[in-house]
Amino acid sequence: MDFFSQIKEIYSKINEVENAVYGSKQDYSEIYERNLQLEREIEQRTRELNITNKRILTLQHIWDMMNSSVPLQNILETVMTQGELGYVHSTIIEDYTSHKIFAEAVKNHEIKTTTNARLVLKYITGEKLKKAVSKAGSLIAIPLYIQNKPFGVFIVVSLRSEVSAAEKDFLMMFACQIEMAVTISNLFEALKEQAVTDSLTGLYNRRYFEEQTAKEVVRAVRQKQPFSIIGLDLDYLKHINDKFGHAYGDLAIKAVARILKNNARSIDIVARMGGEEFNVMLPGIDSQGALVAAERFRKAVEECKLDEIGGVTASVGVATFLEHSDNIDEIMELTDQAMYQSKRNGKNRVTMAKPVSEISWQEVAVNTFTDILSKHNIPVAQDLIADLYSKLKKPDSSKEVLYSVSDILARTYNPAHSEGVAKSKNLIAVTLAKRFDLSKEEIDNLRVAMLLYDIGNLMIPSDILQKREPLTGEEKKYIQEHPIIAAREILKPISYIQDVIPIIEHHHENWDGTGYPKHISGDAIPVTSQIVLIIDVYFALIEPRPYRSKLTPDEAVEIIRKDSGKKWNAELVEEFISLIEHENAVPVKG
Repeated sequence: MDFFSQIKEIYSKINEVENAVYGSKQDYSEIYERNLQLEREIEQRTRELNITNKRILTLQHIWDMMNSSVPLQNILETVMTQGELGYVHSTIIEDYTSHKIFAEAVKNHEIKTTTNARLVLKYITGEKLKKAVSKAGSLIAIPLYIQNKPFGVFIVVSLRSEVSAAEKDFLMMFACQIEMAVTISNLFEALKEQAVTDSLTGLYNRRYFEEQTAKEVVRAVRQKQPFSIIGLDLDYLKHINDKFGHAYGDLAIKAVARILKNNARSIDIVARMGGEEFNVMLPGIDSQGALVAAERFRKAVEECKLDEIGGVTASVGVATFLEHSDNIDEIMELTDQAMYQSKRNGKNRVTMAKPVSEISWQEVAVNTFTDILSKHNIPVAQDLIADLYSKLKKPDSSKEVLYSVSDILARTYNPAHSEGVAKSKNLIAVTLAKRFDLSKEEIDNLRVAMLLYDIGNLMIPSDILQKREPLTGEEKKYIQEHPIIAAREILKPISYIQDVIPIIEHHHENWDGTGYPKHISGDAIPVTSQIVLIIDVYFALIEPRPYRSKLTPDEAVEIIRKDSGKKWNAELVEEFISLIEHENAVPVKG
């Protein structure tokens, strides 16, 4: 091979090498470009994953805060503006009709965006925040619905001008959390309001009034400043119900409630205590100020005219803590007594309570129980006697202690007797007595009688009381006579309850004269004795006995209704059943 041929061959080989190198370079460039693209995609996916994780954590944070007691607006400020999501501001605007964009978002059930973030400036306070919002890139409006009804818009102000589909999904999820939080909050507030308010009038109920009064006592004692209680009872409600119907009776009650609320101060507590009775607590007001306020209430009620019914009036009583007594139970009772004094003296008037200056019925009852336990040979275990005696001798013995002692003694001869029955009986008895306009002295004697009327049962042998078979004639006679004889023997030596003994002695007399022990009838039977009997029979019927199962409240009421005019005064039966129905103590049928 000549020289030129060799050169040509070498040149050809060089071309081959160059071509191979160039091809490899192209391959490497393509691989490099692909790697760069993959790195960019990985970076983008990582960034998106981080954003998604942040949003998931944010939603978890939101949910945790919503399950706590943190207010919703605080959640928005904490979560939405802490830098995780790039938002400048967020808020909830209930008036979604204030701007077209907001209204469209709610109407169309979709997110709306605009670059005009200044739309929310009027809802913002703080110059720094206003400045940041005015420079923001976009405003996002997310519709809110509570129980499928338009509620408002959730507004988010973003630094970015673009809103991605993923971001919209996130904001919709966040809006759902807000809707859930608001729903739960509204339900909680509704339940809370129902728990402390009266359903008919919208005023506070008895429980709330008593809770607030207890707090006011603490404040009054600490600051040595009085407060007053005004009690008000609507006159002639029974007449209104009978003549016009119960709907008009409810109308009168609601009218009085509205008058009291409109004439009370913002710090006064106005409550419906039950039936036609209302109380107003006046913090920081002494007796003279309370008297002026009570007269204002009375006059406002008197001036109210209702369709069909015409005018209504109310009897009012006033008592002042630290002036009439430093015991809130006594103040409540004195208010009650003054109110019913107004009713007995002609109605439509205000009566100021008198300070406690004589022994109360509680003291009479405590002294009677301690006397019985310490001096009389009753068949009760000595350790129980000692325990009850120590409870009664404590300086702070209250009505609750008396009720408890009465219930415990009742269970010694009747195991089916329930806790709290003594208190229920006493409260019903007092309410009935007031409906018959009994005096304070008669009511006090009745209170004591309700605690003691069956004390004689302690002396009946348990084998007779718990007998399952029908009683013999002799046993029936023993059951009828012995408790009264025993009660008289136990109570007669106690001088300060001599006015109580006749109530107990006659509480088994029937209206038609078929009762015992004296076979008296009609008005010859003390009203207080009749009250004791009807309450005793009702509670006996709804408790089990060895010889029968307990009756339902409906069944018990029907038995009492059938004996109207026979066993009891018909008017008493009507008032008793009305009381049970109105206070919702039992689900009585018509």
